[in-house]
Amino acid sequence: MGLESNSEFSAGRRGGTDTVMRTIDSMRARWRMRRRMLFSLIVCAWIGLGGFAVCRAQENPLDQVHTPAPPPPPKTPADARPVIEGADNAVKLGTSRRNARIRVDVNLVLVPLTVTDPMNRLVTGLDRENFRVFDDNVGQTIKSFSTDDAPVTIGIVFDLSGSMESKYARARKALDDFLQTSNPKDEFFVVGFNDRPAVIVDYTSDIDDIDARMVMLRPDHRTALIDAVYLGVDKLKQAKYDRKALLIISDGGDNRSRYTEGELRREVRESDVQIYSIGIFDAYAPTTEEQLGPMLLSDICDMTGGRMFRVMNMDDLSDIATRISAELRNEYVIGYTPSNLKKDGNWRKLKIRLVPPPGLPALTVHNRQGYYAPSE
Repeated sequence: MGLESNSEFSAGRRGGTDTVMRTIDSMRARWRMRRRMLFSLIVCAWIGLGGFAVCRAQENPLDQVHTPAPPPPPKTPADARPVIEGADNAVKLGTSRRNARIRVDVNLVLVPLTVTDPMNRLVTGLDRENFRVFDDNVGQTIKSFSTDDAPVTIGIVFDLSGSMESKYARARKALDDFLQTSNPKDEFFVVGFNDRPAVIVDYTSDIDDIDARMVMLRPDHRTALIDAVYLGVDKLKQAKYDRKALLIISDGGDNRSRYTEGELRREVRESDVQIYSIGIFDAYAPTTEEQLGPMLLSDICDMTGGRMFRVMNMDDLSDIATRISAELRNEYVIGYTPSNLKKDGNWRKLKIRLVPPPGLPALTVHNRQGYYAPSE
């Protein structure tokens, strides 16, 4: 009886030990499996992040930047005011919503202009009597004269080509300074370009939204400068305000566009857009395109009464941007009815002569060089 009891006890203990060992082995197997799964997840995550980085390095930052146009702003009593106060032939047409512009007599020519002194400083405070207008060398009578800080529709053409990579942060900061010092009622859009142009930000007055979009972009690829400027000028045909301007921020010449310089010059001459540019050019331009870039920008700016500012020191970039903003807010706007009312579609040369007050040095007037007469 005692022997049987001991045998049963021993067998029971061995059975219990076997059960414990099987449990331990099962736990070890599950732990090894979990470790392998965890290691696999870590490897997959590392590979995934690496693949994402490669994709980000290869993607074109303009591939998916087009945004739909926002809805038109609500009507307000302030929108119903004429753009040029005192214009004899100004006619109000409802509000100044996009595609519902203020109309004036078809024969009234409006000329925005700025005046600078020999030190290239902005001159304000001049009166109507200080200006003489010549249309095809024939003196004209000034019908309206304004110095109001009226809102402007401004297109931004921003270079996102690979050569801008080291300059992008400061150029974006300069753009933000320009926007921060603009008229709060101004409206903007942004065209970015490298291999091709695209609308990054459509018409808006929300400058914080513009900066939020710009911070997500990264310069890469080549430079379709002419195509981008052409797109900017064409898009300004949808402007809410009669006063329109284009600001170009670029560091070089064109090497990718489909449009030609001649086609761009024609488009610019037919528009009523003032063009300013900030040229962040390298001291050494190895290619013909880079050598011709500054000449092209300077020419189209002069044609429209704007100006090109060459950046000699990157520390001056923001100061230049805020200076352009100040010029747009301190323009003189002259209106006159041409003595030649023929609707022949011909180019009319425009000249503004300044009669400065006594004691002032020789001053320079910046205005567009002419316009196309209406045609039948």
